[in-house]
Amino acid sequence: MLTDPPTIQSGHVLALRLFDAADEIDLEHALRLWRHHATAPASRHGLATPPKAMAFGVPPLTLALPPVPLALASGAVEATMTARLYDFGAISLALRVPADGLGWAEFSALVNEVDAALGPQAGPGPWQAALATVTTPLARAMVPAPTPGPAASVQEDYLMAVVHALHDETPTAEALLGRIDLAALLTGEQRRLSPAARADLLRHRFSWYEDDLVVLTWDRAFVYEPRADADVTDVIEVANAQLLEMRAYDELLDAELPRMYDHVAAARRGLNPLASRRYAGLARRLHTLVAEVTELTERVDNALQVTEDVYLARVYSAALEQFRVAAVTAAVNRKLAIIRETYTALYDEAASARAEILEIAIVFLILFEIVMALVKH
Repeated sequence: MLTDPPTIQSGHVLALRLFDAADEIDLEHALRLWRHHATAPASRHGLATPPKAMAFGVPPLTLALPPVPLALASGAVEATMTARLYDFGAISLALRVPADGLGWAEFSALVNEVDAALGPQAGPGPWQAALATVTTPLARAMVPAPTPGPAASVQEDYLMAVVHALHDETPTAEALLGRIDLAALLTGEQRRLSPAARADLLRHRFSWYEDDLVVLTWDRAFVYEPRADADVTDVIEVANAQLLEMRAYDELLDAELPRMYDHVAAARRGLNPLASRRYAGLARRLHTLVAEVTELTERVDNALQVTEDVYLARVYSAALEQFRVAAVTAAVNRKLAIIRETYTALYDEAASARAEILEIAIVFLILFEIVMALVKH
């Protein structure tokens, strides 16, 4: 039974919406364009983590956007918004709804209200307009995908309930768990969950000091950080960005495989003297696709390396596991393997077809020599 639920002195609800906006983003060019277009601050200093704790291949670009008014069930609020651009083409929009001075029940209700107003079931909401605010002035820094398709519409969303301070003394993580109902906050369920469901929900729970706490689920997280650090929310965002990009590549390959089968069937259809050339051309196209996707997936995999911070490394690894990034990556690798095997087979068939043409040419030359010899005699 819960006892003495706390009151939030400082906290907020953080809603993320991530878009696969481009094939690649030149962040230095984007920074120059943004400074020319807007007076709002921009930063290339990466995330809020200590420099030695995490290493970026290419630090993301963070932009401040205008505040967004939200109409929630409990009343109208003004949320602050930022955008973060990653060089591999992802754009993350973050809306922060203040939660200062709320009791725990009101805080849980606010989380559900924000989810109802900004979640995927609510439609585009303010997200598309904010995305256009970013992409329109930065279009020249963004390399569009070579073949627009279903991957262009891939999005991810995530919700975090963040608490920095309570009105009473700072409790330990274990004491706080005895005073709050995290299951209701993380699931939005009004009825009490079974003990087994609650245990499974709280399985990804982490603390480094005795007074901090992070609990991860598939689509929500609770972060209690009395030092007001943003490092945990940052690594959760990066994990979502990696999931977004791997899903985009997975859908790109899903669309490419049927086209590949059709092209192979067309190249093999009938007695075409140029079949070997078609095989070679198709093989080169598939080889280019594999090279591009492999390069991009490696950039996504290496987007963030947690180096010296063991706590952040555990949270980051748990987020990747919870979001099933490894499973999506494995699916992408399987499809890439199918395409690699196909273009290898096409190269073999092209070589075989060229050898057959050469053999036929040699036979005709021999016959021509024989005929000419008979004619002379």
